[in-house]
Amino acid sequence: MNNNVDNRIKYRHLLCFLEVSRQGSLVRAAEALAVSQPAISKTLRELEDVLGSSLFDRGKNGVTLTAAGSAFLRYAGPSVQSLREGVRSLRAGEHEVGIVRVGVLSTLESSLMPEVIECLHAQHAALVISVVTGSSAYLLEKLRSGELDLVVGRVADNAPLEGLTFEHLYSESMTLVVRAGHVLLTGELNRLGDFPVVLPLAGSALRRCADNILVQLGISLPLRRLETLSIALSRHYVFQSDAVWVAPLDAVRQDLQSEKLVELDLNYKEPAGSVGICSNSSLPLSLTAQWCCEALRAFSVSYR
Repeated sequence: MNNNVDNRIKYRHLLCFLEVSRQGSLVRAAEALAVSQPAISKTLRELEDVLGSSLFDRGKNGVTLTAAGSAFLRYAGPSVQSLREGVRSLRAGEHEVGIVRVGVLSTLESSLMPEVIECLHAQHAALVISVVTGSSAYLLEKLRSGELDLVVGRVADNAPLEGLTFEHLYSESMTLVVRAGHVLLTGELNRLGDFPVVLPLAGSALRRCADNILVQLGISLPLRRLETLSIALSRHYVFQSDAVWVAPLDAVRQDLQSEKLVELDLNYKEPAGSVGICSNSSLPLSLTAQWCCEALRAFSVSYR
């Protein structure tokens, strides 16, 4: 590869590559960019010629990234996003409203993040905080492509963190909670297996932690159970039923403080992983993202 490669790569090449990667189809990418399919194919060939690598495997059902394409994606997405922010900043002037784009796992929606957002808005008169929720894999992929500045939440031991930086904030645990007034709170814990149970989805990292708790308690997997990663659904179901919720502590922290939910005293806690901040190691943090990190570090002290 010669020294002029960087000069030969144009903005249109990167836009084409990112859209084909996002759509998984040359036809859909062409429609999204309002150009012809031959134009997309030509632009993609030019980029592959410059890089000396094939970026996509072509198939009957569309295209998929090659190993080289996946590696290039980690840099192309952040580069385009950085350029867009630079242009926007120059056009808008020094009084442009700042924005930070944060991916947040559902367990932190009712604790930590509301405190952080309130603090940031109190400190900065013009700041947009754009929050995206979803699974860990979904949010980390958006972080890699430059669509998010940060991802905040619990990261599983086997999470794919290649190309990312993780900063530990505190360790989270799992707990068993029921609504206030539940019969199990009278001490009849031997009946725990008689009630419906709310568990994380099968196959998730949280589910493995929940299953470990049941094993430690000598309880077989109940036949009546709700399996979901939705905190809102879990909370409302437990409020109006006799179900037992095997929950991440962050998801129920506020409800425990308000005594709407009560922890079962089992003298046992199952660690659920490390809660922290993920960022894209190939892209410098924006000033607004640095503000967010500072607030997260400050408020996470009380969660340790």
